[in-house]
Amino acid sequence: MDIKPILSALGRHRIAAALIVLEIALACAVLCNAFLLIAGRLELMHIDSGVQENTVGMIALSGCDGCNNADLNARVLGALRAIPGVRAAGTANSAPFGPRAGMMGATLDREGKQWGGVLHFYMADAAAIETLGLRPVQGNAFAASDFQPIDNFVPSDAPVWITRALAEHLWPGESPLGKELWSGAHFRVTGVVDHFAVTSPGRTEEGVAGVQWSVIVPVRDDAQSGTYVLRADPLDLPQVMQAARAAVARAVPEAVIDQQQSRMLSELRERYFRSDRAMAWLLVGVIAAMLLVTALGIIGLASFWVQQRTKQIGIRRALGATRGQITRYFQTENLLLTGTGITLGMLLAYGGNQMLMHYFETARLPLHYLPLGAVALLLLGQAAVIGPALRAAAVPPIVATRSA
Repeated sequence: MDIKPILSALGRHRIAAALIVLEIALACAVLCNAFLLIAGRLELMHIDSGVQENTVGMIALSGCDGCNNADLNARVLGALRAIPGVRAAGTANSAPFGPRAGMMGATLDREGKQWGGVLHFYMADAAAIETLGLRPVQGNAFAASDFQPIDNFVPSDAPVWITRALAEHLWPGESPLGKELWSGAHFRVTGVVDHFAVTSPGRTEEGVAGVQWSVIVPVRDDAQSGTYVLRADPLDLPQVMQAARAAVARAVPEAVIDQQQSRMLSELRERYFRSDRAMAWLLVGVIAAMLLVTALGIIGLASFWVQQRTKQIGIRRALGATRGQITRYFQTENLLLTGTGITLGMLLAYGGNQMLMHYFETARLPLHYLPLGAVALLLLGQAAVIGPALRAAAVPPIVATRSA
């Protein structure tokens, strides 16, 4: 089809054409970046915590006046292990989706010149490591002598396990075994685990990139107190957790149990990502509203042009133009407008992504999102214009030529 008449017609309606192009461009920019944000939230919500969450629960105390670590742990762990169905229980400073604890900056040299990032240091005794089901896929298990007391937040010199993601971040392409870290103390990497998420994945200083930047530090069972993990069969765990809160309250009446954190890890995950799910649905609503407004704009403009061009359509029909040719005319016109808007929208999408990266530390917009957004808008444009185009093609030539 010759597009010169189409361009000529659009030239006589510059303002209307420009408005629909800008609307499509804005829709393209919003669509691409909204899809990126939704994909990022969904990916974050499905991270592998490294723990079989439906078998593990946590008991957290928010205070215990006059308690010392050894006595408090003995009473709490004794009460937990006495509950029918509890298979293991131990002491840790936190667990994935639990209270934020142990976030510290680390360097790869003693002088602090080679920055490694802000890492999460999990400190756990032997029973807690067993309870969480942590096993190294590289390196060795901790020996009994590796479990040390805490000196100023962490042991002064300790072997540690790190996650595979953290190993690749710190020493890409190299074996991490035997490597060293410094964070006010000295650590030697003796093992690597596949996954173990930080307590606040996606909301730490390192953002989404640091969701698996965890360091597991072995400590003695009396080195810390106040946070405990336990394991039970999935079917028994809900009842076990209810019994655990009651048992700890009886065993340590002077302690205050944090009811919000003393839950199954699966419940902590669900609560942690509640805002992310809400944001994802909000963005879906934004996308739907933007697409609806764009479709209505195309329909309204096409309907207006059909009404304005009734006489011209009739003349073309009288000169032998078929209904298919009339329909294709409006579809081609829409294709030109949509294509122009998408081209501009891709530039806006890229620019908007650069702004989001700068101010909100979002991920870079993958290039394949642009053609996906373009195809979606092209299909939307063609679907929106088909109704007015068919109405135009259905106008009898004799009626059209008699209209003003």
